[in-house]
Amino acid sequence: MNDSRFATRSELIGILVLAVFLVVILPLCLDVFRLNLVAKYLTYAFVALGLVICWGYGGILSLGQGVFFGLGGYCMAMFLKLEASSVENTKIQSTPGIPDFMDWNQITALPFFWKPFHSLTFTILAVILVPGIFALIIGAAMFKRRVGGTYFAIITQAVAAILTILIVGQQGYTGGINGMTDLRTLKGWDIRPDHAKVVLYFFEVGLLFACICIAQLVRHSKLGRILVAMRDQEDRVRFSGYSVANFKIFAFCIAAIFAAIGGAMFALNVGFMSPSFVGIVPSIEMVIYTAVGGRLSILGAVYGTLLVNFAKTSLSESFPELWLFGLGGLFIAVVLAFPNGLAGIWGDYVQPRIGKLMGTRKPKAGWTDNSVADGAPAE
Repeated sequence: MNDSRFATRSELIGILVLAVFLVVILPLCLDVFRLNLVAKYLTYAFVALGLVICWGYGGILSLGQGVFFGLGGYCMAMFLKLEASSVENTKIQSTPGIPDFMDWNQITALPFFWKPFHSLTFTILAVILVPGIFALIIGAAMFKRRVGGTYFAIITQAVAAILTILIVGQQGYTGGINGMTDLRTLKGWDIRPDHAKVVLYFFEVGLLFACICIAQLVRHSKLGRILVAMRDQEDRVRFSGYSVANFKIFAFCIAAIFAAIGGAMFALNVGFMSPSFVGIVPSIEMVIYTAVGGRLSILGAVYGTLLVNFAKTSLSESFPELWLFGLGGLFIAVVLAFPNGLAGIWGDYVQPRIGKLMGTRKPKAGWTDNSVADGAPAE
């Protein structure tokens, strides 16, 4: 009983510390440019949160989360691009009122599947439903046939490669390799000035904490316990009468929706969307964020995302020719020395000492799943 209270208290303290760090410390210490960089980093944290549920709890390694990040980003970018492509703004085109890349490709009318994105309500629904339905289709096709493990990871990589090729090839409808640029306003509100960047940052932080709460609810529910049991002993869960495929589909879908929300916020914060965020390389980087933070930790995923992206930016600024080696070395060092990432360092070294000081019998890692803290196998 005391252990349970300690774990709950640790989680609340961890969420509070993260909130103070993101809401108070960073806005006070960073200029608008750097704060907007943090906002960009946090868009990837949504993907990492989904991977904690999908990979950490469910044991489903997806190497194609960039697909859902890109789908959410493109849905939001389509709305923003249409708003920026009003007749007044595009009067110098041969066909005013359509996006510039369509005009360059001799398209003379707005395609039918673009028209619903004039509505912000439809766009928000599309950000959630389009990736969710796509993940549902992939998950049902794979998990109902008991395709998993390495095969599933390879298939998600293939989907990421296919979607990238499709986006690049359909230049007249997607903007091609350049993506969708020059995104200016959201319902008439200019998203480019510094004050708008600050507002979007705080909105994104609030949205991130909402997703953290959802992930915590999943973790502490019966569903979360079944996911962990399924990860460790899938056959035993199946023989107990549970539909393993349906639980895997759920975990994969919620990870896809989280990633899509991050993609939508990326389009708002950065002001463009391109296929370079959809393919295999960004998808693998997203897995690295989760691994460094701790794939069994909800808060660790956020810290891992911030750490890796901060290191990436710092190394690329200081050592433009060597930063990739430094980033790779960081990942290898963390995985070899601390396989549970930052959360493992906290749970194995820091929190036991805090527990001794507080007089608790056996503190559990507040960042990680309780089964792992008790010594249960991660795989």
